[in-house]
Amino acid sequence: MNYDFPAQFRRHYEAARARYAAGARSAAELFDDTDLAWLQANGLNAQTFFDYVEDEAGEGEPGYDQALAIEVVRRDYFLNVQDGQVSSRVLDESSMPRKHDEVAGISWLPRLLPKARAKLRGELPPELMYCCGGDRHFFKTHDILPAEFLALVWRHLDDDAAIVDWVSRRSAVTH
Repeated sequence: MNYDFPAQFRRHYEAARARYAAGARSAAELFDDTDLAWLQANGLNAQTFFDYVEDEAGEGEPGYDQALAIEVVRRDYFLNVQDGQVSSRVLDESSMPRKHDEVAGISWLPRLLPKARAKLRGELPPELMYCCGGDRHFFKTHDILPAEFLALVWRHLDDDAAIVDWVSRRSAVTH
């Protein structure tokens, strides 16, 4: 289950991509019960795959490589911090900062912080996607890999100042 995770992830990703191309327009249409059991055992869900393939079909990204990198971090957190237990909580989108809010002159970052924490914990509501178009714009602007940011948030889970400082330093290098 561990060593072949990338191959299994690719199989599920390609299946989701094919079903989306064939007309599936909801997460519920992507996988059967056996596939869903594999996803759950790895801290994943059908909505995540649907979001990836829908955005890829419409915008050409994030794509398989970014998806795998992000989900490896999520899976690691799920197995090693959450001991394979699904969280019962779901992030309340109305509690999140607004899209145009800033911290240290960096827009989107206040909104991305709770979203990344929710992604790590498997607590994103179906309406929110980690690495959505707005997130991707942030990552490109600051030259940050989405999985790199997720790992950064894990390292500094409750220390916003450390995350803001890291992003500020990264931004200063790239701009």
